This record gives sequence, structure tokens and C-alpha cells, in this order.
Amino acid sequence: MKAPKKPLSKKLKKIRRDRKIEQRKKYKFIFINGKQVKVKRDPEIDGMPVDDFIRENADLIWLHQNGLWHFIETEDEIKVDCEKYDKDNPEIPF
Repeated sequence: MKAPKKPLSKKLKKIRRDRKIEQRKKYKFIFINGKQVKVKRDPEIDGMPVDDFIRENADLIWLHQNGLWHFIETEDEIKVDCEKYDKDNPEIPF
């Protein structure tokens, strides 16, 4: 016959709870081929993916110094964005 299990102490319960919370922050669960799999979460800053945060907050010099040239918008891209806006709303609302 097995010996009865002893309940965990408050200290051990707190350690387990904190560890579980940290694991939920690091990993997410997804289904692949009908099975649940633990996958690392993408890094986030203030709840935004890192790439989106950099696009919104970085200036051109910082992007150039760190080699993130693919985030720098060229004049052609800016013109295309302006043309899209002009086509969508040709009238000025004021």
C-alpha cells in the first residue's frame, strides 16, 4: 500500500505558481496535426511585436547605424502611399 501524499507547503506552492506564470509568458500552446505543442512566444515590447515597435519609434539614423535598412522608407514608397490615399479620398473634407 502506498504512503499517503503530504500536502505541499505554502512556500512550494508559491514557487510552483510563479514558475507556471513565467512559463505562460514564455510559451504558447498551439495545435499541430491534432496534438497540442508548446512553442516559444515571439518577443514583444509593450505588447507589440519587436519589428512593429522599431518601425514606429526608430529614427532613420538609428536604423542605418544598426543595419536595419529594410525598415527605411524610400521616396518611391512614400509617393505610392500618398497616391493610395489620394485615390481613396479625392475630396478634401474641410
